[in-house]
Amino acid sequence: MFWIDDVAQQINKAFPDKEEIIIRDEKTASGRVHVGSLRGVAIHGVLAEALIQLGRKVTFYYEINDCDPMDGLPVYLDQNAYRPYMGKPLNAVPAPNELGKPSSTPTATNNFARYFGNEFVEVIAKLGFNAQIVWSSDFYHEGRYNGWIEKACAHPDKVREIYQKISGSEKSEEWNPLQIVCEKCGKVGTTTVTEFNGKEAIYNCEPNKVTWAQGCGYQGKVSPFNGRGKLPWKMEWAVKWAALPVDVEGSGKDHNASGGSHEVSEAICKEILGAKVPFNIPYEFFLFGGAKMSASKGLGATAKEVSEMMPPELLRFLMIRTRPNQPIDFNIEGDTIPRLYDNHDECAAIYFGQKTDTPDLGRAFYFAQMDPQNIPARYFSRFSRVAFMVQIPHLSITKEVEKLKGITLTPEDKKELEDRVAYARRWLDEFASDQAKFQIQTEIPVSAASLDSEQKKFLQAIATLLQENPSLSGEELHSKIHELKKASPLEAREAFGAIYQALLGKDSGPQAGWFLEALDRTFVIERFKAIN
Repeated sequence: MFWIDDVAQQINKAFPDKEEIIIRDEKTASGRVHVGSLRGVAIHGVLAEALIQLGRKVTFYYEINDCDPMDGLPVYLDQNAYRPYMGKPLNAVPAPNELGKPSSTPTATNNFARYFGNEFVEVIAKLGFNAQIVWSSDFYHEGRYNGWIEKACAHPDKVREIYQKISGSEKSEEWNPLQIVCEKCGKVGTTTVTEFNGKEAIYNCEPNKVTWAQGCGYQGKVSPFNGRGKLPWKMEWAVKWAALPVDVEGSGKDHNASGGSHEVSEAICKEILGAKVPFNIPYEFFLFGGAKMSASKGLGATAKEVSEMMPPELLRFLMIRTRPNQPIDFNIEGDTIPRLYDNHDECAAIYFGQKTDTPDLGRAFYFAQMDPQNIPARYFSRFSRVAFMVQIPHLSITKEVEKLKGITLTPEDKKELEDRVAYARRWLDEFASDQAKFQIQTEIPVSAASLDSEQKKFLQAIATLLQENPSLSGEELHSKIHELKKASPLEAREAFGAIYQALLGKDSGPQAGWFLEALDRTFVIERFKAIN
């Protein structure tokens, strides 16, 4: 059973009498959101889709956290210009301009968090996930958390005990699980609540509380409700579970470590708030070239960038084909994208009944589709071959693909091919290795002069083969070239290198048979004969 079907059935059984299942996920809008954050979106999004197919009513909330303090700045923004805003809630920080400097005065709908959060929301919509987008500040300001804040802060000693017992974090006797947005400087990362009587909090805005921001020294007393107060992360997470309430919410490997934030929030949820802990789906990291991605450090590609380099179905496939408990290691460069297309097409062949091995993988293709209820059968031309074809001047790609399919392309086939041609061009322009790129040389390359006599004889033999057999297919031609190579004293690298040097001026290139078939035969024959 494919993992999505398995987990969806587990959730379905866990909530047999629930009229509506609430699924939630979130991301802090601290900068450009990296592609790894889409893993959580995809896991929750496809499970919502699977549960709906099981006949359940589901709402998938995706929350953009815009209340956390700015405690670090992305490397692509002006550090000095943004320094005065460090410690303020992200929704109170100006959005950047084209120079990476603060722009206009922040408003509820135009601020740092909205700037980066909206970019990510667009990607979520582009991938077809039906998420109800909510902003943390709206929930705080509308008072949804008021009662839970009061409940969470009623027993600070018990909260401190949970922190110490589970994570080993020692909190002073004066510590309260609450911070206040300073009435004077507007910062929240620098404040400490020293007393809370159930209605008002006494707080200090400390100049030296943290290294990344400086408080103003103000001391005040204010109601923490309706957005003036903010809960610390582990307490806040538990409150968010209780307030909706949430039935299903997975989280990353780092949160689920022993003594980690999820374990602390679980205890707070049960022991302080008296609420149920959501069904958890722990998932592994999304790695970028073997390293964990970081939005603030600029490590890895952004979700927007990756969503523009491949069709949404392929990006969904990347996120869901691997079980949540296994890491995904992605690298834009090299042959990662061609191999991803190959994997996608293999799963498509299983779905359409063209292959019968590992039938569960057909479900990976199914859930990767934007509209699983309407999946047209179509021909998938191998991406690496399309990338090869677009580099051949004056080649009719449609006719070449029709040769491969054996019959005329359908409208669905042509649409799929058009998309692959467009993405192949972009891949070649921006991400492909030099090995995948080539250019037919209009004149004999200077490097061809270094070919030895046996290599030149090999080229003459191929020229004769082409003259005597003008209708050979790429596959047949490839086989014949191998026979010529075996009859010569050349090693494979020397033989095929001669072909590429003669036409491209480099030692490697596309698969020889299909490469020569795609080129003008007269041009190839004359080029090979001229090298003697």
